[in-house]
Amino acid sequence: MVKIEGGVIKEIAPHMETAAGDQLEDMEGQLITAGFVDVHVHLREPGAERKETIETGTKAAARGGFTTVAAMPNLRPAPDCPETLASIQAKNEESGVIRVLQYASITKQQLGREIVDMENMTTAFAFTDDGLGIQSAGMMLETMQRAAKLGIPVVAHCEDDSLVPGGVMHEGTASKRLGLPGINNVSESVHIARDVLLAEAAGCHYHICHVSTKESVRVIRDAKRAGIRVTAEVTPHHLLLTDEDIKNDDGNYKMNPPLRSEADRQALIEGLLDGTIDMIATDHAPHTAEEKNVSMLDASFGIVGSETAFSLLYTQFVETDVFTLRQLIDWLTIKPAQAFELPYGRFETGAAADLTVLDLQADGLVDPTLFQSKGTNTPFIGWRYTGEPTMTICNGEIVYRKEAVK
Repeated sequence: MVKIEGGVIKEIAPHMETAAGDQLEDMEGQLITAGFVDVHVHLREPGAERKETIETGTKAAARGGFTTVAAMPNLRPAPDCPETLASIQAKNEESGVIRVLQYASITKQQLGREIVDMENMTTAFAFTDDGLGIQSAGMMLETMQRAAKLGIPVVAHCEDDSLVPGGVMHEGTASKRLGLPGINNVSESVHIARDVLLAEAAGCHYHICHVSTKESVRVIRDAKRAGIRVTAEVTPHHLLLTDEDIKNDDGNYKMNPPLRSEADRQALIEGLLDGTIDMIATDHAPHTAEEKNVSMLDASFGIVGSETAFSLLYTQFVETDVFTLRQLIDWLTIKPAQAFELPYGRFETGAAADLTVLDLQADGLVDPTLFQSKGTNTPFIGWRYTGEPTMTICNGEIVYRKEAVK
């Protein structure tokens, strides 16, 4: 049993005394964990509410067991000045059903030309131009130096634009078979190699988004061994799929970075297991059906992931003894919280009452008609899973409860 008062966990025990008026929930046969933490989501509001809103995106996250998400700055207007950042943060607080931490952009309008007023934007979760790699090494070094003084992380989508002109999927046998332009591995890994050395020089916390290649894993591993303060995330889709799973020219398989080779996928799994990669993050990226149900040449990059992450990972990795349940939960809770020094992701007395209840015996199919997100752009439609969140509690309030099947 768990006793909650004032949004805080007061007691955890097999049995405890209850008083009249106490709210009791029957969790028999289910697992209670700390609420999941996702450091990489796209909520699309303001500017692209046709794809997602803060309300629908956070409801989707809550359905997936997440109680804290960090929202990327790919918005219009972008959070590139103190006033806009504050406005978006206020909207997140007003409309979000769970806790939303807001990234600020590194450059104004995310154009890569002029660094924002970082010193007056210290309420940001971190600084990133996610989706757009910082192409200038000098600009990235200055960003890291200023961020280090502020004690705020720099987070990067790593991609050298000069190496990926027009690519829409991984450069390999599948891209040749489909006749589609490819994105090579080195476009990602060369940026990471540059940035870890810049981070060492600046002394900042540098976090790498959605690692996808074996070369990137090797660079991060070497950087950690050298004592550089670098952390990294991997997405469920890069753990679960490869480019060979793309049988047709289907926009729902288009994402950036793209699905890579089996060798890359295995390197990501090994990187998680040996601690090179610190956490799992969804990169939840909703788009409209019109933007995805087209050729990969024309489709937008990105897939949704908040609502399917735990179930698919549990089924494909825990049920097959590749990961333990404890490892999976740690990568979704305490590991991201520790990396970013957040007071969340902990299931202990005195911690915030952020809880996820899991039914590990439940089974079902990925069904986009049940999604809370506006986006249904996923290649996992119809995948069978075992295990799912049945209740999510944020700050002591129930924000998601699975409805009983009638």
